[in-house]
Amino acid sequence: MNELSSSSAFSRSTLTRIMVYSIYFFYCLLLNSTHVEGFDSLLRLPHSGASRSRPRSKRVFCVNDFGAKGDGVNDDTKAFEDVWKLVCSFPSRAKVVIPAGKTYLVRPIIFEGPCRSKLTLEISGTIIAPEDPDAWAGLNPQKWLEFQRVNHLTVEGGGIIEGMGQEWWARSCKINTTNPCHHAPTALIFHRCKNLKVRNLMVLNSQQMHMAFKSCDRVAASHLRVLAPGSSPNTDGIHISASTRVQIKNSVIGTGDDCISIVGNSSGIQIRSITCGPGHGISIGSLGKRNSSVQIHDVVVDGAFLSNTENGVRIKTWQGGSGFATNIAFQNVWMENVSNPIIIDQYYCDSPVTCQNQSLAVKVEDISFVGIKGTSATEEAIKFACSETFPCERLYLEDIQLVSYSGDSTTSFCWEAQGSCSGLVYPPPCFSYNDSSYIEQKVLSSSVLWSI
Repeated sequence: MNELSSSSAFSRSTLTRIMVYSIYFFYCLLLNSTHVEGFDSLLRLPHSGASRSRPRSKRVFCVNDFGAKGDGVNDDTKAFEDVWKLVCSFPSRAKVVIPAGKTYLVRPIIFEGPCRSKLTLEISGTIIAPEDPDAWAGLNPQKWLEFQRVNHLTVEGGGIIEGMGQEWWARSCKINTTNPCHHAPTALIFHRCKNLKVRNLMVLNSQQMHMAFKSCDRVAASHLRVLAPGSSPNTDGIHISASTRVQIKNSVIGTGDDCISIVGNSSGIQIRSITCGPGHGISIGSLGKRNSSVQIHDVVVDGAFLSNTENGVRIKTWQGGSGFATNIAFQNVWMENVSNPIIIDQYYCDSPVTCQNQSLAVKVEDISFVGIKGTSATEEAIKFACSETFPCERLYLEDIQLVSYSGDSTTSFCWEAQGSCSGLVYPPPCFSYNDSSYIEQKVLSSSVLWSI
């Protein structure tokens, strides 16, 4: 009887321990499982108020979750507006995703700041504009997608921005002179933005300019493809206006106008490793239009390949303007069948009527051309047409080899231009000479302006 009692007690004790261990094991299994639904409230241990954890904030937002269809037919503008309002007010870093494999039709829109935190716009799909210019009725005809007063913004993702500019081009007075001249939209505008990164995007067939940085500070743009037919009117690739500390690099641009244009009180500009063509080349200007005043300084174009463009590296100013363009360096540029490979034109006149002669001019000085080589499509490979009252001064040429694409000889043209040269320069320079020590120092100092 005692043995039986002892055995029964042992069995009950063992059974109790097994049951406890089984319950504990089942509890741990549930606690560590990431796929069990409906047990959260049962498994959550109590916490004091001081140590209670907050739910994690959602930081990635997809336009599809805000009603965007992405079929290229339905209007997705409101979805883009709604997601922007949310992320711009978000208290921490946030990302908007435009998914690959989708095409989003978006009407003219402004993404306005300032925003509370750093934002990323990841464009992996395609954004298209309305085909019909009448979609801009009652709206600003110069804008399509605009970011305004946004700081710490990154736009990237490998996607496509398609301007659908064909109907705009057909209505242009430059295509059909019987049409009235009207403004057309810029595809992608960044206005009064700071600490901006734009990279790994394709921008196609803009109605007019493809990408513009206006009154921006500290911009890094890289790995861009900006493309439109060479016959498309006024389709600048990248336009920089009244901006500081802008870097454009490792990009391919082929359009119907300037591949890159720099205007309006801009400084600290770096252009590096650019492929350009077709188009009108890389331009400083035009400057001084309508007797305006302008200041352009500290600009470096270092490393470019230009093919079949109407101009190479160019400075263009209108008569009657004022101000200056100074401390500008063009270096390490290869030309292939380029008209006007090196040109300064202070008599620029893009007008249907003849421009009046005026004595005032934007002063052009301290300009260097170093390591410019390749073939010219025209006999005049170097042209310096400067103002009689404000001559070009302290121009500098070094290691210039521009031969004819057709096998003929090439020449230089100079009017009111002063400068100096070093090493081999072909075609031979024609300007009046001055001391080169100052401009040589400028060439060295301008090669390192800032880094991002």
